[in-house]
Amino acid sequence: MSLAKLTTSALAIAAVSATAAAARDQVQVAGSSTVLPYASIVAEAFGENFDFPTPVVESGGSSAGLKRFCEGVGENTIDVANASRQIKDAEVAACAENGVTDIIEVRVGYDGIVFASDINGETFEFTPTDWYKALSAKVVVDGEVTANPYTTWDQVNPAFPAQPIQAFIPGTKHGTREVFEEKVILAGCEETGDLEAFAEAADGDKNAAEKECISLRTDGKSVDIDGDYTETLARIESNQDGIGVFGLAFYENNTDKLQVATMGGVEPTTESIASGDYPVSRPLFFYVKKAHIGVIPGLKEYAEFFVADEVAGPDGPLAEYGLVSDPELADTQSVVADETVMGSGS
Repeated sequence: MSLAKLTTSALAIAAVSATAAAARDQVQVAGSSTVLPYASIVAEAFGENFDFPTPVVESGGSSAGLKRFCEGVGENTIDVANASRQIKDAEVAACAENGVTDIIEVRVGYDGIVFASDINGETFEFTPTDWYKALSAKVVVDGEVTANPYTTWDQVNPAFPAQPIQAFIPGTKHGTREVFEEKVILAGCEETGDLEAFAEAADGDKNAAEKECISLRTDGKSVDIDGDYTETLARIESNQDGIGVFGLAFYENNTDKLQVATMGGVEPTTESIASGDYPVSRPLFFYVKKAHIGVIPGLKEYAEFFVADEVAGPDGPLAEYGLVSDPELADTQSVVADETVMGSGS
């Protein structure tokens, strides 16, 4: 993708050349499948507009990318980890144990998690309660915790069609899964009041109760997708009863094949996510290994280019692809320019 429309000020970043010698001359990126299309757009445009090789961008999921990121410092480790969730304290600790102590956190914008089905199928207006009752391994029936008995959507909600429950959701290595569990399944468990019953069964242990809420059924009604959203789409194309969990951008680029459900009465759009009205949204990040700046040619330039107004701003190509621009993008640009690391307090 060429970004010939970029202004001179944005391309001026390219004037800075890496001076440190490096055995590897390509920036290496891995992680979130949600961030993947944005990073790929940026990497291709970076290679076309700058005097640096095109960065290598791989997927694999947020957790997998951060695990690779934390393996250590050096040319045999990746420079950037994409993530659709914030890095965890345990991951920061794992990084530190392997010598990755200076990490730059870069928030690139926002995305929504949407629930989409075959364009010719039934329409749905969901709440978190619906998804909790459909997918949790255990639910409360007549005051008793029991194995999930529901097999069709009308058993979950009488307003829904008698369609078999078949959900395709991101696997556990994906950051989207964690947001789905917290903002949809756990929220539904709380809405129904079932969390209290789980807590009572766990002798008041709230953490155990929450874990029980988000433990999903394994009887084939809920299927983990370890690949990217294209695999989820393929599953729906082969099973028109299937409902998939996607990022907004992927759905918006496949509206000829998919229809999207509302959540809590709100349709997921760039506007409803930017306003905070849509309940299932999340910030997107990438993490930069500061020790590699000045060693891997083009690393800082790539990071600065990614968050430039002309790229990640509301009128940039990432917004055209579905990214909701961060209203505090200028602060993020300063973080990258100043190489401000996490925990620095500045």
